[in-house]
Amino acid sequence: MRTPMRADARRNRELILRAAGEVFVGEGPDAPLEEVARRAGVGIATLYRNFASREALIRGVAVATLASLRSVAGQALAAEDEPFEALRRFAHAALDLRIGAVLPALSGRIRIDEELAELRALTLRPVQELIVRAQRAGQLRDDVVFGDVPFMVMRLTLQLPGGGLPEGEALAHRHLELYLDGLRPEAARARGAALPGPVLTAAHFIRATDRIVGGTDRRRP
Repeated sequence: MRTPMRADARRNRELILRAAGEVFVGEGPDAPLEEVARRAGVGIATLYRNFASREALIRGVAVATLASLRSVAGQALAAEDEPFEALRRFAHAALDLRIGAVLPALSGRIRIDEELAELRALTLRPVQELIVRAQRAGQLRDDVVFGDVPFMVMRLTLQLPGGGLPEGEALAHRHLELYLDGLRPEAARARGAALPGPVLTAAHFIRATDRIVGGTDRRRP
């Protein structure tokens, strides 16, 4: 049986993963691991005790990002909010995770193997439930499909050239509110026409994220 991780060790691991996400977004996945350790406030030996290699750390960042996304989606579902407000809560929390910056920064360095594919599926389910609930309540336009929501958040968290703007995070939340207003049924009625472009189902989203991070594990059937 695996020995439970001590609180201080767990905290160090969380700090390393958070710092690694920031460094990889800013400098790429080949950035010095000493910089990751410095930002995390730990020694390089502590980093290597938690992650034996750069590849292990990169994978750890991907797993942590998906797990955090699943957590905020579950919290939004559990909150006693109106369905659209639950969706709004999730979207803003997901924005703070910067998934559109973190996952592309790891492009080509990880593979969606069985473990990551299962974690992604578990992450997508509560997001789908948030969308379905809002539509059933008549609070979300009927022509919105699954991929519209996570891709909307991912686009708002893409890293801008030159490191972006100092106000970038606050602007992203401001712009998210504009997008969310467009998801309301009133916006669909005012438009008077169906949404243009492709329909991004959950299956389309899975294939797209495979391409973003570098594809599926070739060992899988």
